[in-house]
Amino acid sequence: MFSPTPTPVPKPAATDLIKDGSDAGFMADVIEASQTVPVIVDFWATWCGPCKTLGPLLEKAVTAAKGAVKLVKIDTDKHPAVAGQLRVQSIPTVYAFFKGRPVDGFQGALPESQVKAFVDKLAKLSGAPGAIDIAAILAEAKAMLDEGNAQEAAAIYQEVLAEEPENAAAYAGVIRCLLAVAEADAAKGMIADAPAGIAKSPELAAVKSQVELAEQAANAGPLDGLKAAVDADPANHQARYDYAVALFAAGRNEEAVESLLEIVKRDREWNDKAARTQLLKIFEAMGFTDKLVIQARRKLSSLLFS
Repeated sequence: MFSPTPTPVPKPAATDLIKDGSDAGFMADVIEASQTVPVIVDFWATWCGPCKTLGPLLEKAVTAAKGAVKLVKIDTDKHPAVAGQLRVQSIPTVYAFFKGRPVDGFQGALPESQVKAFVDKLAKLSGAPGAIDIAAILAEAKAMLDEGNAQEAAAIYQEVLAEEPENAAAYAGVIRCLLAVAEADAAKGMIADAPAGIAKSPELAAVKSQVELAEQAANAGPLDGLKAAVDADPANHQARYDYAVALFAAGRNEEAVESLLEIVKRDREWNDKAARTQLLKIFEAMGFTDKLVIQARRKLSSLLFS
């Protein structure tokens, strides 16, 4: 078994790459400065809750880029002119400038992994030799895990964690690797010991659901017997539910989802909405961008609101 605990690294020291901007200083701090390196502009306000979440993540990622990117923070209440010119309609809004023009941006708070990927992508524009493409590394690790190479995938995820101890995607990736090699106790231990900054992240929520589904699967009965019970009595929702659990454990995800949808179709409220709860758990474990999940969510919505 591989070790799930990454080697801790010291946090980056504060730099002069982050500054509070203004309407008057925008040309010098952003337009002129972006001739050399990309400059991120964070439009925020003191009353904005999501801004308080996003701001520190941007600062951390910019500091970690070690000079490849700069950050200018503009309080839109104090300095509304530039925000108006750029048609900022909600905050937080982030724009990235390079060579004097906008090159990228987004609205709303993002998870740390996406913020880091955004900054790393910008760092490449300046040709910084030390810029690391975390997104590409995570994609490589996921591909390895999908191919069944849990040991190799775990090693890559741990390399990311050595650089970014609170990278939620990498931390969750190690947990998935543990589950792939039947180390459920170690996986649960990592979830329990997750750093506070990522403990409530979508990535950790997904692996928690995966652990719960794995535990359910361990108690699932034989597929043939459960299918026979459903065929004998289609109104036996408990048998159909147990059959769905067993199907998911066997990797027959589409059939599992269809069985749970059939319960919802027959009785939305059965067993305190157990089928709907199980579907949401599966959606979370598989990822809400998965094609099967997208289709199943549409079907579920149709059933609930028809």
